[in-house]
Amino acid sequence: MAEMSHIERVMAAITNAKGDRLSTYPIACGVNRNLVNGGITYRDWAHNSKLFAQAFIEGQKAYGFDYAIGLMDLSVMAGDLGAGVRMDEQNTPFVDKPVVKSVEDYEKFKVPDIKKGRSGVILEGTKLFCDVLKTQVITAGFLEGPLLALTQVAGAERVFMDMFTNPSAVHKALAVMTAYDVEMVKGFAKTGCAGLCWDYLWGNYSCLGDKEYDEFEGQKKYAGDLNELTTKEGMAFCIHNCADLPHLDTQIKAFKPVIYSMAYYPLIPGSPSAKETIEQGYADNCLVGGQIDPQLFIRGSVEKITQVTKDLCHEVKTALCKRGLGSRYIIASGCEVPPDVHTKKENIKAVVDATKKYGVVDW
Repeated sequence: MAEMSHIERVMAAITNAKGDRLSTYPIACGVNRNLVNGGITYRDWAHNSKLFAQAFIEGQKAYGFDYAIGLMDLSVMAGDLGAGVRMDEQNTPFVDKPVVKSVEDYEKFKVPDIKKGRSGVILEGTKLFCDVLKTQVITAGFLEGPLLALTQVAGAERVFMDMFTNPSAVHKALAVMTAYDVEMVKGFAKTGCAGLCWDYLWGNYSCLGDKEYDEFEGQKKYAGDLNELTTKEGMAFCIHNCADLPHLDTQIKAFKPVIYSMAYYPLIPGSPSAKETIEQGYADNCLVGGQIDPQLFIRGSVEKITQVTKDLCHEVKTALCKRGLGSRYIIASGCEVPPDVHTKKENIKAVVDATKKYGVVDW
């Protein structure tokens, strides 16, 4: 089969049509800032829409991905809601000062102006890189789901305890998080991105059972409404969840995303491998992606990560063949490639190169 363009390849995978090979996207986002102007700090990258966009553009030039997904980090919404965010020069920002100190604090949240703060940076930056890349690759924005945003701004331990002791207060805060997400969805729809990737991290049996997850995220007025709005606004609805025990029946079969990105934890019993995910029918429902260990991009050699990619390609193609599926899997990292200055650029390229070689699909 003749070599396809990035967009042709992905669309073939999504529709289960004949594709030339498996698509690939090591989730390289913040790390691409090291390609801009000889390398810039995370702080500068995360506060400047032009630098944010340029990192994705340079990453595409350097590695030839099949996708461009505009993840910044998971403290964007929390910071704009008033939480204290530790912003080191080179490390991923994280919340170090949650704002919920009492049950009453759940009722104080208000939707911020999405044109300001880092919400504004990510929206404008996404538009800028989509303007350049949307004719080359499948582009997508990236957004935190309501429950993830609340646990960031209030603290996960606090929220999980209050789900049982003060559920009405948690629901009031989730309503505001959802309203914030609604505004962000409408903002992303104006960027020209083809899809919107939601981080629904807490669909995880290590943290919540089906009943709790359905009540605090899965029910229609939260994730369900946001998923529908994403599609209504003209974007493909996608999910990223790097949980060890993801709620696949809910997040794939019930939510019905176009793409589902996941991780794999081989030392945790029950964590679904690529083979198991495909054989259990989840790739029948959507294009699934994963599951290379992100730490290999720092600690592994080119030879090691090439072998891991080769093995994953073989595992995936064998399982897909048994299901009568073709290229319906993305060779990707299970979570973001570490945006560390010590991440090896050659390892990112090695995954793409190995997928081109070992991901060829025989029809």
